[in-house]
Formats: sequence, C-alpha cells, structure tokens
Amino acid sequence: MARTAKSDEDGVKVVAHNRRAFHEYDILDRLECGVVLLGTEVKSLRDGHASIDEAYAKLEGEELWLIGSEVPEYEKGNRLNHKPKRPRKLLLHRREISKFAGKASQRGFTLVPLRLYFRGGRAKVEIAVAKGKQLHDKRQASRKADADREIRRSIANRRRAE
Repeated sequence: MARTAKSDEDGVKVVAHNRRAFHEYDILDRLECGVVLLGTEVKSLRDGHASIDEAYAKLEGEELWLIGSEVPEYEKGNRLNHKPKRPRKLLLHRREISKFAGKASQRGFTLVPLRLYFRGGRAKVEIAVAKGKQLHDKRQASRKADADREIRRSIANRRRAE
C-alpha cells in the first residue's frame, strides 16, 4: 500500500521541514519537544500550512521559545484568529532544557528547528543544537553530494546494462 509523501511509517505527519538548516549548519544533537498552540494554529497546521525556514529557538529564563516560525491564519477562523509570526513556547523537561541550554550557550552554537510534525495527535518540533558552517564547508559538502550522486547514477547505469 502506497503511503503519502507527508506521513512517515510510525504515525508521524510532517507539516514542515527546514531543509535550509542542513545546508547552513552542522547538526550535532537532536531533541523532540512539544509546542503550545492556539486552536486556529492547530487547524492551520493540520491543513499543512507552516514555515520554519527562518525560525530558531531561544532560551528565556527557564523556558524555551520558538521564534520566527510562521503558521498562517486559519482561513475559516474568525476575529479570534492567531498572529502568524508569534513566538511559541516549547515544552521540555527542566533537565532537558538545562542540558540543551548548556550546549547552545557555547559560542557558535544555536538551536534550530528541523521539522514540525504531528505524532499521536500532538504537535511536535524537532530541535537541533547546530554549529554554523563556513563557506568552504558548504562547498565541500556540495562536492561530496555531487560525487555521491554520480556514484549512485553510475551504479544504476551498470545494473541496467547487465
């Protein structure tokens, strides 16, 4: 049975990916956290509308916040609709926050959202501790990806010829 492109095999419905994060950063550690949302935000996310390309996570006091993510207004919402770019609180245990904050507070590290999804009916965000790549690192990664793609292509062509 074919599955849809937006859902994984373990009951996860992915709403938004941050592909740019993998190009701009070296991903060191990942963590799943819940998101505090309003009703119209949940409905908009279930429709598949969201963007986390410009987003980042920020530690304020003892809380972690998702800044810069955009969940467009729910089209059938009324005057009580939400603001699209409002900061959203992330739900983590205190020990997870302190562990992640310790890593992210080091110079050159940041907290970047990788994907926004639903698991078991609850909205989740995958946050990563990441270090920014230099331009030469991006070029090197691009060359490696091109080489890997060429190797896969030649192996596929060889199999077809046999």
